[in-house]
Amino acid sequence: MTSVHGTQLDIPTPDGVADAYLAHPDDGTPHPGVLLYMDAFGLRPSLEEMARRLAGHGYTVLVPNVMYRAGRAPVVDLPEFIVPSELTEIFAQLSPIMQAFTPDLAMRDAGAYLDWLAASPLVADGPVGTTGYCMGGVLGVRTAAAYPDRIGAAASFHAGHLVTDAEDSPHRLVGRSTAELYFGHADHDHSMPAEQIASLERTLDADGVSYRSELYEGAQHGYTQTDTAAYNSEADERHWRNLLELFGRRL
Repeated sequence: MTSVHGTQLDIPTPDGVADAYLAHPDDGTPHPGVLLYMDAFGLRPSLEEMARRLAGHGYTVLVPNVMYRAGRAPVVDLPEFIVPSELTEIFAQLSPIMQAFTPDLAMRDAGAYLDWLAASPLVADGPVGTTGYCMGGVLGVRTAAAYPDRIGAAASFHAGHLVTDAEDSPHRLVGRSTAELYFGHADHDHSMPAEQIASLERTLDADGVSYRSELYEGAQHGYTQTDTAAYNSEADERHWRNLLELFGRRL
């Protein structure tokens, strides 16, 4: 681990300006770029800490507030520690924002984030990695499919609804990606049940995608998020091992 520097910044997009957090090794040299996609709760101190931890392993990590159209982070007020009894109220505020955030908007923004990384002197030439959590895991898969010439590795942890009936369902897009993909599914996750995991894996196999798909037994949806009751330290450390192994190979 090396010392890191973190800073807040703004990134121009076709639709405005996205606030973001950047973490990078504090050595003045370029490192492989990583786009870290937030969960629904958004850009907050716990995600900044994740970015710093990843940067300490030799990466320049960008964490955009993907919901910037609804305001700067935090988009909604959050408690310091999120428990199940508070979820109904939180998602009553978040759901309209999430519904308005369409895949087309998300991928337009992704191009701006990748352009920013490509232009930064802190980012080395070469492929970019993505890692995403919950809704961010879906965004990472979509980004790998939309920008196959730019994404070398994409990791998705406790993502839900990777398999839907929609024509642009994430599982229908994976064949467009040239990245190596990793999926760390939560064992107790109603948004990604066993039959959907099996369907995803069948599609990945049929499309000839390089991937690993693993079930984190005993883990809940959100197991990597330290500021929530879903956090599982054992599953989280497994997530870090697999993420660093993937990026070490492909970036």
